[in-house]
Amino acid sequence: MNDTVIRSSGLTKSFGATVAVDHLDLDVTRGELFGLVGPDGAGKTTTMRLLTGIMRSTSGQAWVVGRSVDGEEESIKERIGYMSQRFGLYEDLTVMENIIFYADLYGVSSRERTPRIERLLGFSNLTPFKERLAGNLSGGMKQKLGLACALIHTPEVLFLDEPTLGVDPVSRRDFWRVLYDLLREGVTIFVSTAYLDEAERCTRIGLMNKGRLLVVDEPLNIRKSLSVSMIEILTPKARAAREMLSPVDGVPSVTIYGDRLHVALERAETAKAVLDRLASGGIAVTSSRAITPSLEDVFIALTKGTEEKALSGIEHG
Repeated sequence: MNDTVIRSSGLTKSFGATVAVDHLDLDVTRGELFGLVGPDGAGKTTTMRLLTGIMRSTSGQAWVVGRSVDGEEESIKERIGYMSQRFGLYEDLTVMENIIFYADLYGVSSRERTPRIERLLGFSNLTPFKERLAGNLSGGMKQKLGLACALIHTPEVLFLDEPTLGVDPVSRRDFWRVLYDLLREGVTIFVSTAYLDEAERCTRIGLMNKGRLLVVDEPLNIRKSLSVSMIEILTPKARAAREMLSPVDGVPSVTIYGDRLHVALERAETAKAVLDRLASGGIAVTSSRAITPSLEDVFIALTKGTEEKALSGIEHG
């Protein structure tokens, strides 16, 4: 049975005149892989610290596993795992010594820890490296070790703050494979990321910018809900094409992706006018096609003053 394991109401955190988290209303149900998505400075890390009881809010309330983050933090910490961007690994200790340290920290009994450690080492493919110093691990292996340490006490909810930041693509893929395994075991995962391709892997996501949660829904629903049409144009002169199209009426946004443009159209019939303008300007078009907007397209629309149109039909969290 699904039930709410993370809930916030009007959660706000200010640092002087700066509002880092602005009246956050959110519900995450048991067994979800929820992604908080946004650029640097969006408020993701502050949100994570508020929900894990590390930081006190300025106003509003939040509950995790049925307990308030304002007054019941210690009982929450026993039931969650938290991996910050700079997880506290001890580089002069081995992989095994780091895991044992966290087992001691969480009070895992000697009877329980041996099978748990063996399982976590196998789970993260760290068994061959258990005697290696943490400081000598690759970035991806350090992240897996950090995850193993955060899981040693078998938490119900796992909070991961940009866990793959700066990690190579292969290690990122391996890390997400481990997360899916955890999800199948019933662990609720709350992850923040600036990578929109990772957001696509989540059950639901919340797009966040400047402390505000703009929208919450399944990734596909968010991509489909942008109320403008979109075409993808392939051209060897993408930058020149963008400059030519940016001031065109009925074109809210033009985003460049290498040799491709994603052109938002208020009306689908505007596509012919767009292509005609490029042709008259001497811009060769290799191909064009209608597409479903990407999450990045939606995010750009939400943060470029087209918010009212972009939010049409999107269910808020």
